[in-house]
Amino acid sequence: MIFRSPSRFVRSIQLLPALLLVAAFASSSALAQNTSRTIQTNANRKARIARQIADTYTHRWEVAGGGGYLRFRSGQFNQKNSEIAFWMNTTYYFNRNLGLTGELRGAYGNAKIENLNRFATQVGRPQISEYPFLVGPTYRFRLRQKTALSGFVLGGTAIGKFDGDSKGISAANLGLWPSTSARPAFSIGGSLDLNLYPNLAFRITPSYTATTFGGSLQNNAGFEMGVVYRFGRQK
Repeated sequence: MIFRSPSRFVRSIQLLPALLLVAAFASSSALAQNTSRTIQTNANRKARIARQIADTYTHRWEVAGGGGYLRFRSGQFNQKNSEIAFWMNTTYYFNRNLGLTGELRGAYGNAKIENLNRFATQVGRPQISEYPFLVGPTYRFRLRQKTALSGFVLGGTAIGKFDGDSKGISAANLGLWPSTSARPAFSIGGSLDLNLYPNLAFRITPSYTATTFGGSLQNNAGFEMGVVYRFGRQK
């Protein structure tokens, strides 16, 4: 049987704290390096996102357009009809959040004439259309790298054409609103922008639009979808 020297064993015991200290130092150094690298990576990512947000929302101008859908009542006693719509607008931004929007819309559908109307079988479902011209403020209240939320309040006037497809029968005899060249209108709503690039986005806009054809109030709900292009730079 071989016995190790007690002195060698004692020296090993004495070296153990030093070895543990070296191991602890190496471990803490590696941890510090990893932590520093993680912090630097996060800082770079946040700086990159901040630059992209600034690049996206410091454009001075937006032009947008697309299609949509509207529910519209064509006469006081008529059922609401579905209409296909188009829209186009331009917004000038004073800063990242507040802008002034001018918008043109158009909606086309077929009126639902009451069955009891004596001309119902003669005209069927005549085509009608409305064209609001609206102006007002837009405010972006949530700005993110990939998305933006905004709200708007627009007011102006609307043109209504209700007897162009009525086979010579007046709108009044069909129970439709009278055709007019200018009646007050306004719209409120909100938009969700899905940013494809800093200067290009896809927009979804649910909205409420009020028209006043025939001297009464029409409450119309619908939505719009389309493309937004941004250009120019704020100083």
